[in-house]
Amino acid sequence: MPTSVLSGFGHALRWMRDRHSRKQYQVAKAAGITKGMLSAYETGRQKPSLDTLGKLLETLGCDLHDLHNALQIVNGRPSLPRSSREAEIGRHPVAVEGPLTATNVRELLGLARPLGPDEEEALSRVVEAFHDLVAVWRRNALGSGGSVGL
Repeated sequence: MPTSVLSGFGHALRWMRDRHSRKQYQVAKAAGITKGMLSAYETGRQKPSLDTLGKLLETLGCDLHDLHNALQIVNGRPSLPRSSREAEIGRHPVAVEGPLTATNVRELLGLARPLGPDEEEALSRVVEAFHDLVAVWRRNALGSGGSVGL
């Protein structure tokens, strides 16, 4: 059975919080959740919603790239470049600071030019489809009485 993409999520969250020298109550309050819920996330008893995950990462001054790196660290797996082309030129994906903008999207996609109208529309459909998928996962999890396995 394959392991979850977020195997070790709780340990990674705790690792990031510790790296920023933040106490549970500080992070929980800033993210708008209870200290008990943060503890449940860090111990693996619960998994946060995507919205809550975003708030936690924002509170810690981190992004998904940082979470990925933390997961790699706590799981004892070094991070590898995403493609052989990146390995050849030694380039890693760009981490975006601050709010997501058209420029940031171009950087994330490795583009030097703005997206064309067709590309913008296609990307919009991909993002919509992803949100639909997450909604299905949430409905299925609620129907089974479990939590969403991210």
